[in-house]
Amino acid sequence: MPLITAPNLADPDGAYAALLARHKGLSEPESAALNARLILILMNHLGDQAVLEEALDLAIVAC
Repeated sequence: MPLITAPNLADPDGAYAALLARHKGLSEPESAALNARLILILMNHLGDQAVLEEALDLAIVAC
């Protein structure tokens, strides 16, 4: 399964708003912890090491 890099969310603005809403009222450490948990949950859902490595490579290039 290749990494999907084309837009793939039916409602990207809604998805971003949902993410921001989950962070509302959190301290910076709480927000970082939420992001870490979300990343681990999505990594587990993905379940494909090669795709995960490709995503990690793509993310680091964007920094």
